[in-house]
Amino acid sequence: MAASSRKSGAKLVSGPIGGHLVRQTTPAIVGVAAIMSVGVIDAYFIGQLGARELAAISFIFPVITALQSLGVGVMVGINSVVSRALGEGDHDRALSRANLGLMLGFGAGVVLGLLLFALRQPLFQLMQADADVLPLIDLYMKPYAFGFILMMTMMGTNGVLRGQGAAKSNTAVLVIYSIVNWILDPLLITGAFGLPGFGVAGAAYATIGGWIVGIVAAFWLLERNELPFRPSSVRGCRVAEQMKAITRVAGPAAFTNSINPAGLAVLTSLLAAEGSAAVAGFGAGGRLQSFAVVPLLALSGSIGAIVGQNWGAKQYDRARRALLQAGLFCLGYGLAAALLLFALRGWFAELFSDEAQTLEATSAYLAISVWGYAGYGVLIVVNGSLNAIDRASNALALSLTRVLLVMVPFAWLARGALGTQAIYFAELAANLLGGLAAAAIAWWVLWKQQPTGNSA
Repeated sequence: MAASSRKSGAKLVSGPIGGHLVRQTTPAIVGVAAIMSVGVIDAYFIGQLGARELAAISFIFPVITALQSLGVGVMVGINSVVSRALGEGDHDRALSRANLGLMLGFGAGVVLGLLLFALRQPLFQLMQADADVLPLIDLYMKPYAFGFILMMTMMGTNGVLRGQGAAKSNTAVLVIYSIVNWILDPLLITGAFGLPGFGVAGAAYATIGGWIVGIVAAFWLLERNELPFRPSSVRGCRVAEQMKAITRVAGPAAFTNSINPAGLAVLTSLLAAEGSAAVAGFGAGGRLQSFAVVPLLALSGSIGAIVGQNWGAKQYDRARRALLQAGLFCLGYGLAAALLLFALRGWFAELFSDEAQTLEATSAYLAISVWGYAGYGVLIVVNGSLNAIDRASNALALSLTRVLLVMVPFAWLARGALGTQAIYFAELAANLLGGLAAAAIAWWVLWKQQPTGNSA
Protein backbone atom coordinates (compact mmCIF):
# COMPACT_ATOMS: atom_id res chain seq x y z
CA MET A 1 0.00 0.00 0.00
CA ALA A 2 2.82 2.42 0.83
CA ALA A 3 4.38 2.02 -2.62
CA SER A 4 1.16 2.69 -4.49
CA SER A 5 0.44 5.62 -2.20
CA ARG A 6 3.72 7.24 -3.08
CA LYS A 7 3.00 6.80 -6.79
CA SER A 8 -0.40 8.47 -6.37
CA GLY A 9 1.11 11.60 -4.82
CA ALA A 10 1.05 10.62 -1.12
CA LYS A 11 4.42 12.08 -0.13
CA LEU A 12 4.08 11.68 3.62
CA VAL A 13 3.71 7.91 4.08
CA SER A 14 7.46 7.26 4.21
CA GLY A 15 10.51 8.98 5.64
CA PRO A 16 11.09 10.42 9.12
CA ILE A 17 7.95 11.70 10.82
CA GLY A 18 9.86 14.53 12.49
CA GLY A 19 11.18 15.67 9.12
CA HIS A 20 7.67 15.78 7.65
CA LEU A 21 6.40 17.77 10.63
CA VAL A 22 9.17 20.33 10.21
CA ARG A 23 8.86 20.59 6.42
CA GLN A 24 5.07 20.89 6.47
CA THR A 25 4.84 23.17 9.50
CA THR A 26 7.71 25.60 8.86
CA PRO A 27 6.19 27.15 5.72
CA ALA A 28 2.77 26.97 7.38
CA ILE A 29 4.10 29.09 10.26
CA VAL A 30 5.02 31.77 7.74
CA GLY A 31 1.55 31.59 6.18
CA VAL A 32 -0.38 31.64 9.45
CA ALA A 33 1.87 34.40 10.81
CA ALA A 34 1.12 36.45 7.72
CA ILE A 35 -2.63 35.95 8.20
CA MET A 36 -2.49 36.82 11.91
CA SER A 37 -0.35 39.86 11.21
CA VAL A 38 -3.22 41.24 9.15
CA GLY A 39 -5.36 41.41 12.30
CA VAL A 40 -2.56 43.03 14.29
CA ILE A 41 -1.90 45.63 11.59
CA ASP A 42 -5.63 46.32 11.25
CA ALA A 43 -5.82 46.93 15.00
CA TYR A 44 -2.72 49.15 14.91
CA PHE A 45 -3.99 51.53 12.22
CA ILE A 46 -7.56 51.53 13.52
CA GLY A 47 -6.18 52.24 17.00
CA GLN A 48 -4.73 55.47 15.61
CA LEU A 49 -8.29 56.62 14.86
CA GLY A 50 -9.37 56.44 18.52
CA ALA A 51 -10.66 54.20 21.32
CA ARG A 52 -14.18 54.06 19.86
CA GLU A 53 -12.87 52.67 16.56
CA LEU A 54 -10.65 50.18 18.41
CA ALA A 55 -13.66 49.04 20.45
CA ALA A 56 -15.61 48.56 17.20
CA ILE A 57 -12.93 46.33 15.71
CA SER A 58 -12.77 44.45 19.03
CA PHE A 59 -16.45 43.55 18.66
CA ILE A 60 -15.86 42.60 15.03
CA PHE A 61 -12.78 40.44 15.64
CA PRO A 62 -14.41 37.36 17.27
CA VAL A 63 -17.27 37.46 14.77
CA ILE A 64 -15.09 37.50 11.65
CA THR A 65 -12.82 34.89 13.25
CA ALA A 66 -15.84 32.64 13.70
CA LEU A 67 -16.87 33.29 10.10
CA GLN A 68 -13.37 32.58 8.82
CA SER A 69 -13.52 29.35 10.81
CA LEU A 70 -16.32 28.21 8.52
CA GLY A 71 -13.84 28.62 5.68
CA VAL A 72 -11.27 26.70 7.69
CA GLY A 73 -13.86 23.92 8.07
CA VAL A 74 -14.23 23.67 4.30
CA MET A 75 -10.43 23.64 3.99
CA VAL A 76 -10.12 20.90 6.63
CA GLY A 77 -12.82 18.81 4.96
CA ILE A 78 -11.09 18.98 1.58
CA ASN A 79 -7.71 18.33 3.20
CA SER A 80 -9.05 15.24 4.98
CA VAL A 81 -10.70 13.53 2.01
CA VAL A 82 -7.96 14.44 -0.46
CA SER A 83 -5.12 13.26 1.79
CA ARG A 84 -6.86 9.95 2.58
CA ALA A 85 -7.62 9.31 -1.10
CA LEU A 86 -3.98 9.93 -1.98
CA GLY A 87 -2.90 7.69 0.90
CA GLU A 88 -5.13 4.93 -0.46
CA GLY A 89 -3.50 5.32 -3.90
CA ASP A 90 -6.58 6.70 -5.71
CA HIS A 91 -5.48 9.83 -7.61
CA ASP A 92 -8.70 10.14 -9.66
CA ARG A 93 -10.85 10.15 -6.54
CA ALA A 94 -8.54 12.72 -4.94
CA LEU A 95 -8.88 14.96 -8.02
CA SER A 96 -12.68 14.75 -8.10
CA ARG A 97 -12.91 15.41 -4.35
CA ALA A 98 -10.59 18.41 -4.69
CA ASN A 99 -12.75 19.98 -7.39
CA LEU A 100 -16.00 19.23 -5.58
CA GLY A 101 -14.51 20.88 -2.53
CA LEU A 102 -13.73 24.03 -4.51
CA MET A 103 -17.33 24.18 -5.71
CA LEU A 104 -18.56 23.65 -2.15
CA GLY A 105 -16.46 26.57 -0.89
CA PHE A 106 -17.81 28.89 -3.60
CA GLY A 107 -21.44 27.93 -2.95
CA ALA A 108 -21.10 28.22 0.82
CA GLY A 109 -19.56 31.67 0.38
CA VAL A 110 -22.58 32.92 -1.55
CA VAL A 111 -25.11 31.66 1.01
CA LEU A 112 -23.18 32.70 4.12
CA GLY A 113 -22.29 36.13 2.73
CA LEU A 114 -25.95 36.94 2.09
CA LEU A 115 -26.94 35.70 5.56
CA LEU A 116 -24.21 37.78 7.16
CA PHE A 117 -25.36 40.93 5.36
CA ALA A 118 -28.97 40.36 6.43
CA LEU A 119 -28.18 39.60 10.09
CA ARG A 120 -25.23 41.90 10.75
CA GLN A 121 -27.08 44.52 12.81
CA PRO A 122 -29.10 42.17 15.08
CA LEU A 123 -25.93 40.15 15.70
CA PHE A 124 -23.95 43.05 17.16
CA GLN A 125 -26.96 44.36 19.05
CA LEU A 126 -27.15 40.95 20.67
CA MET A 127 -23.47 41.34 21.65
CA GLN A 128 -24.39 44.54 23.55
CA ALA A 129 -22.36 46.88 21.33
CA ASP A 130 -22.90 50.52 22.33
CA ALA A 131 -25.08 52.71 20.11
CA ASP A 132 -22.12 54.94 19.23
CA VAL A 133 -20.03 51.93 18.15
CA LEU A 134 -22.69 50.17 16.03
CA PRO A 135 -22.42 52.54 13.02
CA LEU A 136 -18.65 51.95 12.90
CA ILE A 137 -19.18 48.19 13.02
CA ASP A 138 -21.66 48.43 10.16
CA LEU A 139 -19.20 50.37 8.00
CA TYR A 140 -16.87 47.35 8.18
CA MET A 141 -19.40 44.52 7.97
CA LYS A 142 -21.29 45.59 4.83
CA PRO A 143 -18.38 45.28 2.39
CA TYR A 144 -16.98 42.31 4.34
CA ALA A 145 -20.25 40.39 3.89
CA PHE A 146 -20.28 40.85 0.12
CA GLY A 147 -16.63 39.84 -0.11
CA PHE A 148 -17.07 36.71 2.00
CA ILE A 149 -17.39 34.49 -1.08
CA LEU A 150 -13.79 35.38 -1.95
CA MET A 151 -12.49 34.16 1.40
CA MET A 152 -14.40 30.86 1.14
CA THR A 153 -13.04 30.27 -2.37
CA MET A 154 -9.47 30.96 -1.23
CA MET A 155 -9.89 28.55 1.70
CA GLY A 156 -11.09 25.86 -0.71
CA THR A 157 -7.97 26.17 -2.83
CA ASN A 158 -5.81 26.00 0.29
CA GLY A 159 -7.54 22.77 1.32
CA VAL A 160 -6.59 21.19 -2.01
CA LEU A 161 -2.97 22.35 -1.67
CA ARG A 162 -2.71 21.15 1.93
CA GLY A 163 -4.23 17.74 1.24
CA GLN A 164 -1.53 16.92 -1.31
CA GLY A 165 1.23 18.16 0.99
CA ALA A 166 1.99 21.29 -1.06
CA ALA A 167 2.86 23.30 2.04
CA LYS A 168 4.99 25.89 0.22
CA SER A 169 2.27 26.65 -2.33
CA ASN A 170 -0.33 26.98 0.41
CA THR A 171 1.97 29.36 2.28
CA ALA A 172 2.60 31.41 -0.85
CA VAL A 173 -1.14 32.07 -1.20
CA LEU A 174 -1.45 33.25 2.41
CA VAL A 175 1.65 35.44 2.20
CA ILE A 176 0.52 37.09 -1.04
CA TYR A 177 -2.92 37.81 0.45
CA SER A 178 -1.33 39.27 3.56
CA ILE A 179 1.20 41.45 1.75
CA VAL A 180 -1.55 43.02 -0.33
CA ASN A 181 -3.52 43.65 2.87
CA TRP A 182 -0.49 45.22 4.58
CA ILE A 183 0.02 47.61 1.67
CA LEU A 184 -3.63 48.59 1.44
CA ASP A 185 -4.27 49.03 5.18
CA PRO A 186 -2.56 52.40 5.73
CA LEU A 187 -3.75 53.66 2.34
CA LEU A 188 -7.40 52.79 2.91
CA ILE A 189 -7.75 53.23 6.69
CA THR A 190 -5.88 56.44 7.49
CA GLY A 191 -5.24 57.74 3.96
CA ALA A 192 -2.06 58.63 2.09
CA PHE A 193 -0.69 60.81 -0.74
CA GLY A 194 -3.14 63.56 0.10
CA LEU A 195 -6.17 61.28 -0.15
CA PRO A 196 -8.43 60.66 2.87
CA GLY A 197 -8.85 57.14 4.23
CA PHE A 198 -12.10 55.26 4.72
CA GLY A 199 -11.58 54.68 8.46
CA VAL A 200 -12.87 51.38 9.79
CA ALA A 201 -14.37 50.48 6.39
CA GLY A 202 -10.91 50.77 4.86
CA ALA A 203 -9.81 47.66 6.77
CA ALA A 204 -12.58 45.66 5.07
CA TYR A 205 -11.66 47.01 1.63
CA ALA A 206 -8.01 46.06 2.22
CA THR A 207 -9.03 42.52 3.17
CA ILE A 208 -11.15 42.16 0.04
CA GLY A 209 -8.25 43.35 -2.11
CA GLY A 210 -6.00 40.74 -0.49
CA TRP A 211 -8.51 37.97 -1.13
CA ILE A 212 -8.78 38.84 -4.84
CA VAL A 213 -5.03 38.69 -5.41
CA GLY A 214 -4.72 35.56 -3.21
CA ILE A 215 -7.32 33.69 -5.28
CA VAL A 216 -5.52 34.51 -8.54
CA ALA A 217 -2.28 33.19 -7.06
CA ALA A 218 -3.99 30.07 -5.69
CA PHE A 219 -5.44 28.97 -9.03
CA TRP A 220 -2.11 29.63 -10.74
CA LEU A 221 -0.39 27.38 -8.18
CA LEU A 222 -3.04 24.66 -8.46
CA GLU A 223 -2.13 24.30 -12.13
CA ARG A 224 1.45 23.57 -11.11
CA ASN A 225 0.63 20.84 -8.57
CA GLU A 226 -0.79 17.34 -8.84
CA LEU A 227 -4.47 18.24 -8.33
CA PRO A 228 -5.34 21.17 -10.65
CA PHE A 229 -8.71 22.88 -11.07
CA ARG A 230 -10.59 20.53 -13.40
CA PRO A 231 -14.39 20.84 -13.02
CA SER A 232 -14.84 18.06 -15.60
CA SER A 233 -13.25 15.60 -13.14
CA VAL A 234 -16.46 15.46 -11.09
CA ARG A 235 -18.41 13.80 -13.94
CA GLY A 236 -19.10 10.15 -13.17
CA CYS A 237 -17.54 10.32 -9.70
CA ARG A 238 -20.74 9.67 -7.69
CA VAL A 239 -21.08 13.30 -6.73
CA ALA A 240 -23.51 12.75 -3.85
CA GLU A 241 -21.25 10.18 -2.22
CA GLN A 242 -18.10 12.28 -2.57
CA MET A 243 -19.84 15.46 -1.39
CA LYS A 244 -21.10 13.55 1.64
CA ALA A 245 -17.53 12.47 2.41
CA ILE A 246 -16.37 16.09 2.31
CA THR A 247 -19.26 17.57 4.31
CA ARG A 248 -19.05 14.80 6.92
CA VAL A 249 -15.73 16.35 7.92
CA ALA A 250 -16.23 19.95 6.75
CA GLY A 251 -19.49 20.50 8.64
CA PRO A 252 -18.31 19.46 12.10
CA ALA A 253 -14.86 20.98 11.45
CA ALA A 254 -16.43 24.33 10.57
CA PHE A 255 -18.41 24.33 13.80
CA THR A 256 -15.41 23.09 15.75
CA ASN A 257 -13.26 25.96 14.51
CA SER A 258 -16.00 28.56 14.98
CA ILE A 259 -16.91 27.52 18.53
CA ASN A 260 -13.89 29.17 20.17
CA PRO A 261 -14.36 32.59 18.51
CA ALA A 262 -18.10 32.30 19.19
CA GLY A 263 -17.24 31.76 22.85
CA LEU A 264 -14.95 34.80 22.71
CA ALA A 265 -17.84 36.80 21.24
CA VAL A 266 -19.92 35.85 24.31
CA LEU A 267 -17.05 36.93 26.58
CA THR A 268 -16.84 40.22 24.67
CA SER A 269 -20.55 40.84 25.25
CA LEU A 270 -20.08 40.18 28.97
CA LEU A 271 -17.22 42.69 29.01
CA ALA A 272 -19.35 45.32 27.26
CA ALA A 273 -20.97 46.13 30.61
CA GLU A 274 -17.55 47.25 31.87
CA GLY A 275 -17.14 49.90 29.14
CA SER A 276 -15.34 50.42 25.85
CA ALA A 277 -11.87 50.39 27.43
CA ALA A 278 -12.37 46.85 28.75
CA VAL A 279 -13.56 45.66 25.34
CA ALA A 280 -10.70 47.42 23.55
CA GLY A 281 -8.14 45.90 25.93
CA PHE A 282 -9.60 42.43 25.49
CA GLY A 283 -9.57 42.83 21.72
CA ALA A 284 -5.97 44.09 21.61
CA GLY A 285 -4.83 41.27 23.88
CA GLY A 286 -6.68 38.77 21.72
CA ARG A 287 -4.89 40.01 18.60
CA LEU A 288 -1.54 39.55 20.32
CA GLN A 289 -2.54 36.11 21.52
CA SER A 290 -3.57 35.08 18.01
CA PHE A 291 -0.13 36.05 16.78
CA ALA A 292 1.65 34.30 19.66
CA VAL A 293 0.02 30.92 18.93
CA VAL A 294 0.88 31.02 15.21
CA PRO A 295 3.24 27.97 15.39
CA LEU A 296 0.51 26.01 17.16
CA LEU A 297 -2.08 26.96 14.56
CA ALA A 298 0.35 26.07 11.77
CA LEU A 299 1.03 22.71 13.34
CA SER A 300 -2.69 21.99 13.73
CA GLY A 301 -3.06 22.59 9.99
CA SER A 302 -0.06 20.60 8.82
CA ILE A 303 -0.75 17.60 11.07
CA GLY A 304 -3.90 16.82 9.04
CA ALA A 305 -2.12 15.89 5.82
CA ILE A 306 0.49 13.81 7.66
CA VAL A 307 -2.00 11.88 9.79
CA GLY A 308 -4.54 11.63 6.94
CA GLN A 309 -2.15 10.20 4.35
CA ASN A 310 -0.67 7.67 6.79
CA TRP A 311 -4.09 6.67 8.10
CA GLY A 312 -5.32 6.17 4.54
CA ALA A 313 -2.26 4.01 3.82
CA LYS A 314 -2.91 2.02 7.05
CA GLN A 315 0.38 3.27 8.51
CA TYR A 316 -1.28 3.72 11.91
CA ASP A 317 1.89 3.80 14.01
CA ARG A 318 3.32 6.62 11.90
CA ALA A 319 0.14 8.65 12.36
CA ARG A 320 0.30 8.17 16.14
CA ARG A 321 3.95 9.15 16.30
CA ALA A 322 3.22 12.33 14.37
CA LEU A 323 0.52 13.32 16.85
CA LEU A 324 2.69 12.51 19.87
CA GLN A 325 5.61 14.59 18.60
CA ALA A 326 3.29 17.46 17.75
CA GLY A 327 1.76 17.36 21.23
CA LEU A 328 5.15 17.56 22.90
CA PHE A 329 6.03 20.60 20.80
CA CYS A 330 2.79 22.29 21.89
CA LEU A 331 3.72 21.89 25.55
CA GLY A 332 7.23 23.30 25.13
CA TYR A 333 6.37 26.17 22.83
CA GLY A 334 3.20 27.11 24.73
CA LEU A 335 5.11 27.60 27.97
CA ALA A 336 7.90 29.59 26.26
CA ALA A 337 5.44 31.94 24.53
CA ALA A 338 3.55 32.44 27.80
CA LEU A 339 6.70 33.48 29.63
CA LEU A 340 7.63 36.00 26.93
CA LEU A 341 4.21 37.68 26.74
CA PHE A 342 3.84 37.75 30.51
CA ALA A 343 7.23 39.38 30.97
CA LEU A 344 6.68 42.02 28.25
CA ARG A 345 2.92 42.52 28.61
CA GLY A 346 3.20 46.24 29.35
CA TRP A 347 5.31 46.92 26.27
CA PHE A 348 3.00 44.90 24.02
CA ALA A 349 -0.05 46.74 25.36
CA GLU A 350 1.45 50.11 24.41
CA LEU A 351 1.57 49.03 20.74
CA PHE A 352 -2.20 49.47 20.44
CA SER A 353 -3.16 52.37 22.66
CA ASP A 354 -1.84 55.04 25.00
CA GLU A 355 -5.06 55.36 27.02
CA ALA A 356 -4.52 54.30 30.62
CA GLN A 357 -7.65 52.17 31.00
CA THR A 358 -7.07 50.28 27.76
CA LEU A 359 -3.43 49.67 28.68
CA GLU A 360 -4.43 48.32 32.06
CA ALA A 361 -7.05 45.99 30.56
CA THR A 362 -4.66 44.63 27.92
CA SER A 363 -1.90 44.01 30.49
CA ALA A 364 -4.29 42.25 32.87
CA TYR A 365 -5.53 39.97 30.10
CA LEU A 366 -2.01 39.00 29.07
CA ALA A 367 -1.00 38.34 32.69
CA ILE A 368 -3.63 35.60 33.04
CA SER A 369 -4.67 34.10 29.70
CA VAL A 370 -1.20 33.27 28.36
CA TRP A 371 -0.71 30.32 30.70
CA GLY A 372 -3.23 28.30 28.72
CA TYR A 373 -1.36 28.34 25.42
CA ALA A 374 0.12 24.85 25.84
CA GLY A 375 -3.30 23.32 26.52
CA TYR A 376 -4.81 25.20 23.58
CA GLY A 377 -2.07 23.86 21.31
CA VAL A 378 -2.74 20.25 22.33
CA LEU A 379 -6.45 20.81 21.78
CA ILE A 380 -6.20 22.15 18.21
CA VAL A 381 -3.54 19.62 17.14
CA VAL A 382 -5.71 16.75 18.37
CA ASN A 383 -8.71 18.27 16.59
CA GLY A 384 -6.70 18.48 13.36
CA SER A 385 -5.78 14.81 13.66
CA LEU A 386 -9.34 13.70 14.45
CA ASN A 387 -10.65 15.60 11.41
CA ALA A 388 -8.01 13.94 9.22
CA ILE A 389 -9.15 10.42 10.14
CA ASP A 390 -12.87 11.16 9.67
CA ARG A 391 -13.59 11.57 13.39
CA ALA A 392 -14.72 15.19 13.12
CA SER A 393 -17.67 14.52 15.43
CA ASN A 394 -15.25 13.79 18.29
CA ALA A 395 -13.44 17.07 17.65
CA LEU A 396 -16.76 18.91 17.59
CA ALA A 397 -17.90 17.37 20.89
CA LEU A 398 -14.58 18.30 22.50
CA SER A 399 -14.78 21.94 21.41
CA LEU A 400 -18.45 22.28 22.37
CA THR A 401 -17.75 20.94 25.84
CA ARG A 402 -14.78 23.27 26.30
CA VAL A 403 -16.77 26.41 25.44
CA LEU A 404 -20.29 25.60 26.66
CA LEU A 405 -19.44 23.71 29.85
CA VAL A 406 -16.27 25.51 30.93
CA MET A 407 -15.56 28.90 29.30
CA VAL A 408 -18.98 30.57 29.25
CA PRO A 409 -20.35 29.21 32.58
CA PHE A 410 -17.10 30.09 34.41
CA ALA A 411 -17.15 33.66 33.09
CA TRP A 412 -20.84 34.10 33.89
CA LEU A 413 -20.69 32.70 37.41
CA ALA A 414 -17.41 34.35 38.44
CA ARG A 415 -18.19 37.87 37.19
CA GLY A 416 -19.58 38.98 40.52
CA ALA A 417 -16.49 37.93 42.47
CA LEU A 418 -13.69 38.61 39.96
CA GLY A 419 -15.07 41.34 37.69
CA THR A 420 -13.34 41.60 34.32
CA GLN A 421 -10.71 39.07 35.41
CA ALA A 422 -13.42 36.39 35.40
CA ILE A 423 -13.34 36.59 31.60
CA TYR A 424 -9.59 36.04 31.51
CA PHE A 425 -9.65 33.15 33.97
CA ALA A 426 -12.53 31.56 32.04
CA GLU A 427 -10.40 31.44 28.90
CA LEU A 428 -7.46 30.04 30.88
CA ALA A 429 -9.55 27.29 32.46
CA ALA A 430 -11.08 26.35 29.10
CA ASN A 431 -7.66 25.99 27.47
CA LEU A 432 -6.10 23.94 30.29
CA LEU A 433 -9.06 21.58 30.72
CA GLY A 434 -9.57 21.40 26.94
CA GLY A 435 -5.97 20.30 26.44
CA LEU A 436 -6.27 17.56 29.06
CA ALA A 437 -9.55 16.31 27.57
CA ALA A 438 -8.08 16.37 24.05
CA ALA A 439 -5.11 14.24 25.13
CA ALA A 440 -7.48 11.71 26.69
CA ILE A 441 -9.68 11.52 23.57
CA ALA A 442 -6.64 11.16 21.30
CA TRP A 443 -5.39 8.23 23.37
CA TRP A 444 -8.81 6.57 23.26
CA VAL A 445 -9.45 7.06 19.51
CA LEU A 446 -5.98 6.65 17.98
CA TRP A 447 -4.35 4.22 20.42
CA LYS A 448 -7.00 2.28 22.32
CA GLN A 449 -9.66 1.72 19.64
CA GLN A 450 -7.70 1.51 16.38
CA PRO A 451 -5.71 -1.43 14.93
CA THR A 452 -1.95 -1.65 14.82
CA GLY A 453 -0.21 -1.06 11.52
CA ASN A 454 3.07 -0.93 9.68
CA SER A 455 5.39 1.64 11.27
CA ALA A 456 7.69 1.91 8.27
